[in-house]
Amino acid sequence: MGGENYYLITALPVWGELGSAPPMTRAAFLEHLAPSPAAREQAEAIFLADDLLQREAVLSGQLDEPDPAVLSDGQVRGEAPLPDTLATATPEGSGDRVLTDAIWEAYFRHAARVADRRGSRFLRAWVGFEVGLRNALVEARAKALQLDAALYAVATDLAGEDEYDEIVSQWSAAGDPLAGLLALDAARWKWLDAHDGRFSFADDELAAYAARLTLLHRWHRLEAEQERIRQGGADEEIASPAGRNGNEAEQ
Repeated sequence: MGGENYYLITALPVWGELGSAPPMTRAAFLEHLAPSPAAREQAEAIFLADDLLQREAVLSGQLDEPDPAVLSDGQVRGEAPLPDTLATATPEGSGDRVLTDAIWEAYFRHAARVADRRGSRFLRAWVGFEVGLRNALVEARAKALQLDAALYAVATDLAGEDEYDEIVSQWSAAGDPLAGLLALDAARWKWLDAHDGRFSFADDELAAYAARLTLLHRWHRLEAEQERIRQGGADEEIASPAGRNGNEAEQ
């Protein structure tokens, strides 16, 4: 795969800093990875997380025009069933645990299986970081609201060993919900700087590119929504950075 990945990686447009315009669409990136099914499957696993965030935003009325890369438009709008890897019901004995959390549990386990099947250290570490960050936010909100965090934490056995105290502190100190969301994505970008395997020309480097591309597109969606609110929605509010149970609100 070395020679093939060398072409796939060097032919990609260069990404800028977080906040810059995305160099390509996620759909175009997946098409670019057609010669490498393994790399494409890893990218799809990463893109699927953003599709699920868009789905939550659509169902809560925060996003009108989603742009999914893996799910269909009907799936994002709740008009079609999710893929079998995500189709789930609230587990037995879960008490008040909501279906959304069960879907995220299924997602993270699906992504971890892809990582193991493809031997991707990056994807496995990315799953661990995302699970740990999500659950750290859950714990912070549960403490503030005097709730039991265990009811809302997901896939705890998949969490990595990253430290989240500083990220949670920055998120909590954000002046507004949008700033909180952007603080989280800035922390994700910093994490990628340390884990993207640059110049390795392995599948993991392509998976890291997918993660960066996701953040660039998400940042622009957030900015576009904020601009829409500034221009004509003074009575609208951006949802809390951690949603009801610590789930990031996507816009």
